[in-house]
Amino acid sequence: MAKQVIWSLRAQNDRIAILEYWIKRNKSNEYSKKLNNLFKEAIKLIAEHPEIGKPTDKYDARIKIVRDYLIIYEIKKENINILSIWDSRQNPEKIKFLLRK
Repeated sequence: MAKQVIWSLRAQNDRIAILEYWIKRNKSNEYSKKLNNLFKEAIKLIAEHPEIGKPTDKYDARIKIVRDYLIIYEIKKENINILSIWDSRQNPEKIKFLLRK
């Protein structure tokens, strides 16, 4: 049975910023629609199979890769918390701040 998915405010804002970036860059929303669908499919898969993501070293979080993005989430008893959607092309030092407790 799939767990309930709860999006953090940060993850919601990350997704919006990513999709808006691609709309502005491409002057079209077609790629953003496709990318958003990939995010939705990945979240559905995570909800059904929470252990699918790669565990992280420093925090009780997992990572699911979607193209150039990392969906960072944690598994709770009753639900899945989506913490962030991270563009993996950024400076990797920045992600350490995100994964700190």
